[in-house]
Amino acid sequence: MPELPEVETTRRGVAPLVTGHVVTEMIVRNHRLRIPVSKSLPSLIIGQRLQQVQRRAKYLYFCFSNGTLIWHLGMSGSMRVNMASSTPAKHDHIDLVFDNGQCLRYRDPRRFGLVAWTSSPPSAHKLISHLGPEPWDTLFTGAYLHKKARGRKIAVKNFIMDGKIVVGVGNIYASESLHMAGINPRRAASRISLDRYQRLCGTVQTVLDGAIAKGGTTLKDFAGTDGKPGYFSQELLVYGRADEPCQQCGATIKQLVIGQRSSFYCPSCQQ
Repeated sequence: MPELPEVETTRRGVAPLVTGHVVTEMIVRNHRLRIPVSKSLPSLIIGQRLQQVQRRAKYLYFCFSNGTLIWHLGMSGSMRVNMASSTPAKHDHIDLVFDNGQCLRYRDPRRFGLVAWTSSPPSAHKLISHLGPEPWDTLFTGAYLHKKARGRKIAVKNFIMDGKIVVGVGNIYASESLHMAGINPRRAASRISLDRYQRLCGTVQTVLDGAIAKGGTTLKDFAGTDGKPGYFSQELLVYGRADEPCQQCGATIKQLVIGQRSSFYCPSCQQ
């Protein structure tokens, strides 16, 4: 599923092309997404000028003067900006057409994405209100993680993947961040020292920054708004590299399942 770097890549791709333009038409070809698309939605945004495109966790905010369109890409969703005259493909479910002739087209083969409207601040919406800080927020520090981890027996990998603790640290990026920080992903969250959590905060930011710079990680469905895949997968140090030598120490990378997700780590570097 598209994770934070892929969603941020999408935001950076579409925002310059549609921000400041007026929605002239909204075409919904399939209302049956994860949450059914409201039939009243077009009437709320047609004629409205898009003020900005923001991101919160893995949600995109399309901000208008009368409210915000909250958009989640689901497991296989992607966005392209095409000419409105272009022919939609089979899984192109939603078009936002703008006064410059551009069309923001949403494609979602598995239909696990969602589009929701709020006239209140998005932070108060039930989809958003429970989320933890962004990895770059000033709140996200080693001291914050250390405090939140007190008494928590869950594996540290699952802990940092919890969106109530911090958003955007998906499975791939958790494995890579823990490897860079030298922390075994199975270790209980409460058994990580403050110093090590401080290091982990930095590696989370470094890994996500690197993924965003490379346009995300392509595994199955994701491609950027220009149709090109992300290239961060070419720089993964442990994820998907079971039985290969660790590039830091030469030990064999191991694979295991933590919280029903495949996890990869170096038993020598990560203690």
